[in-house]
Amino acid sequence: MDKRFEKPLALVIDMQNVYSKGQQWECENFDCALFNINKLLECMPKEDVIFTRYIASESPTGVWKDYNRENESVNNNEWLNEIADALKENSKKYACYDKSVYSSLSIDEIKTKMQEKTCVVVTGVVAECCVLSTVMDLIDEGVYVVYLKDAIAGINEETEKATLKILEGLAPLHLKIMGIEDYLERRNNC
Repeated sequence: MDKRFEKPLALVIDMQNVYSKGQQWECENFDCALFNINKLLECMPKEDVIFTRYIASESPTGVWKDYNRENESVNNNEWLNEIADALKENSKKYACYDKSVYSSLSIDEIKTKMQEKTCVVVTGVVAECCVLSTVMDLIDEGVYVVYLKDAIAGINEETEKATLKILEGLAPLHLKIMGIEDYLERRNNC
């Protein structure tokens, strides 16, 4: 096995109800990503998985003030901000941290945990936003990224493909773009 895959940290980024079917920030492939995230979780030790949630800052600065004002109905809805119902029970087994910016690397516990890992496996939503921001920050930190394309959802197919196009230029040196089945086969543990 490639040594970069030996000690992964799995990030489940912002899989909250607001991104599910019929909600304000719906991601078309949310259910597919959810299904594949659950497959991944079956094969990962609980100490190697971290969930994040985007929660609006109570003291936003700059353009985040406008963002929060525009999205007030979402920000004030507790259910929309919770981990998706289909993941909620499973997610209780894992560490979960809140963030109020796009990148998950704004969370110190993730930065600390990734130091002891050989790669970070990225899943979640939104491909062109929080996921992409996190991937770029991981690369800037010198961390090898596994981008599980079928465990990530964007607003729609077009934005998912655009995100993949951007990331293809960084592969294979900085990241590996894979599907869940290929990843699990490479990990050889499920």
